[in-house]
Amino acid sequence: MDWRAIIYVILLVSLPVTKSLPRTSRDTEEKTTIGQRFSQLQENNFQAIALILFAQYVPGGTFGRVAAMAQGVTALARRCAAAPSDSPDCLQPLDRIFLDTLCQEENLPQLADCCAQKDPERNDCFLSLKNSSGGFSSPLESPDAEAACRNHSQHQQPLAGHFLYEVSRRHPFLYAPAILSVALRYEEMLRNCCGSAEGPSPALQECFHRQVPKVVKPLREDALRQEHTCAILKKFGERTLKALKLAQISQKFPQASFGTVHKLVVAVADMHKDCCRGDTLGCMRDREQILHYVCANQPLLSSKIQQCCAKPLLQRSQCIVSADNDDRPADLSPHVREFIEDKAICERFAQEKDMHLARFLYEYSRRHPEFSAQMLLRIGKGYEDLLQECCRPGAPSGCCSRGEEELRTHIYETESVMRTSCDIYKEKGDYYFQNELLMSFTKKMPQLTSAELIRFTKEMTTIGSKCCQLGQDKLLPCAEEHLDLVLGEICRRHAGDPINPGVCRCCSSSYAFRRPCIGKLETDDTYVPLALTPGLFAFHGDLCTMEGEKLQRRKQEMLITLLKYKPRISAEQLGSVTAAFAAMRERCCREPGPDACFLTQGPELIKRSEKMLS
Repeated sequence: MDWRAIIYVILLVSLPVTKSLPRTSRDTEEKTTIGQRFSQLQENNFQAIALILFAQYVPGGTFGRVAAMAQGVTALARRCAAAPSDSPDCLQPLDRIFLDTLCQEENLPQLADCCAQKDPERNDCFLSLKNSSGGFSSPLESPDAEAACRNHSQHQQPLAGHFLYEVSRRHPFLYAPAILSVALRYEEMLRNCCGSAEGPSPALQECFHRQVPKVVKPLREDALRQEHTCAILKKFGERTLKALKLAQISQKFPQASFGTVHKLVVAVADMHKDCCRGDTLGCMRDREQILHYVCANQPLLSSKIQQCCAKPLLQRSQCIVSADNDDRPADLSPHVREFIEDKAICERFAQEKDMHLARFLYEYSRRHPEFSAQMLLRIGKGYEDLLQECCRPGAPSGCCSRGEEELRTHIYETESVMRTSCDIYKEKGDYYFQNELLMSFTKKMPQLTSAELIRFTKEMTTIGSKCCQLGQDKLLPCAEEHLDLVLGEICRRHAGDPINPGVCRCCSSSYAFRRPCIGKLETDDTYVPLALTPGLFAFHGDLCTMEGEKLQRRKQEMLITLLKYKPRISAEQLGSVTAAFAAMRERCCREPGPDACFLTQGPELIKRSEKMLS
């Protein structure tokens, strides 16, 4: 496998430009033979994707076995492309060819039950075996810079394949082009760092230290967003996912007609269903078709994606997602009063409920790019509740008119929450803002470990630094949509290991209202506080030698322990205990033997604190 050739994977695919979306991904794939796919991608790219697919299907398989399967399928594709014929092997659907290859492998007993089934049940069985395997270490965790550069210069092609294999088996649900993208960034890092490896070893290691985050961060973000979307689909269903995508696409393409937007929403939802099932081939097919459709229909969709559509296909998707929303139509009225004042509203609601609500969400979303998609869903739910109440027999004639006042109230409350959070962030800065979040979330979710609480609140603090500097027109979309990702992580953590009834209610009842629900949680009454044991609060001399982030983390761990011991501690009590601790630390750190000082002063501090808290 030529490493540099991977750069062009899917970049130069010459799929026919399509003006319409297929009914399903199968419609296109059944017309594309393995030989045609091989010709579109070229050999190195085809083999790279085959390696990713096999590594994702059999994460426990060795690199040698996975590479051999990829080479076998590539050899068949090469023969079919060179001599197009009616050979049965060449006309088989791609899915079947890959699964047949897996089933021909010996010593893979975990696949035997699936291989005994017929398609499509066999494919479903294979997909059910996929799981996000955290047991495999990433090739980017604590990399040995010298060894990586040595391997890069001596074994460049095998190194490329091995990197794809390691990342793929660690992320069995991740979209294959996203894995190829991180492989490109990894290659760029090796060229940048290893090419300047003439200096001492520390310089090389420092280069890796600087560059690895640039490789890892996009991979983690891609994996997190995909996992987040799949969790929404699994927990709240296709209707909620479609509503979310309707709001987002309507904001992105406000010039597009409802019919066009609705068609895209259905296609995107179908794509996510394939991606979330782990159907990598189906996922790729769907995404390619959507990208080709969007770029072939730019005049109908947006004037802001021309540069994106000029990019290679691999780079196109993220570019379009990140592109600015298109300008709203000049003649677009600022209000949607026809959805309240029209006398035929209840009739339409009764006849085509979901389509009527979709039209409302489309019209409202395209008018309000300054709102988050989650807020738009809450507005849509409020409108649905309003119609359900006001369209009942006997409802008062002016029932619907109160909807506008309720809407203004919700908008004001949401904007106030975000403004207040940003004011606190700007006043306190990263560390003290995170401490405020720690106090809040430790009381809401004391069952989380210290590491989890610090990680989640650190992510929320990063959102503050990213979004609070933006103008009012971009604050809400930035803050709530990034916060939604963190809350999604918390809810997935709850799904795997339940936290408490309050979190359960917020994570299960409504996707759109998840953020306000968690925001309103108070101290968890079901939690049994920690008992005061001799080792609960331990103070050692390293409190004097720690600096910067290490010292801050230690203080945050002690804060969490204190809150788990006394969940209902007041702000004044916490301030008194914190001041007493700071005074003890300052005193003991001046002593020649701080450990001995902490040994005597620590218990005294605990006694005084007990009196303050009683």
